[in-house]
Amino acid sequence: MEFDGELWIWDARRDDSWTFVSLPVEDSEEIQDLVGGLRHGFGSVRVRVTIGRSNWRTSIFPDKGRGCYALPIKRAVREAEGLSAGDVASVTVELLDA
Repeated sequence: MEFDGELWIWDARRDDSWTFVSLPVEDSEEIQDLVGGLRHGFGSVRVRVTIGRSNWRTSIFPDKGRGCYALPIKRAVREAEGLSAGDVASVTVELLDA
C-alpha cells in the first residue's frame, strides 16, 4: 500500500514525542479484512515500511478515534528523512502478517 500521510504526535505521550502517520481509512479496512484474527498485542499488525531511503519492520496499531491504523515513525527515520510532526511523507506499507 502506498499513500501520503501527515506526521502527528500522540497527545497522550506528547512529552515523549511519539510520532505517527495514519493509514487511509480504506487501506485500514482492507488490512482488517486481510489479517482477520492474525493480530498481535493491542490489535497490532506487523509490517515492513519504506519512507524515502529508510525501510524497517514495525507494527501498525488500530486507532479507534481516527478509525484507521496508526504507523509509528521512529526518531532515526524522522532524522534520516528530515521529517517532523506536520510534514507529509510518502509511505509504502507491506503486510507481514497476511
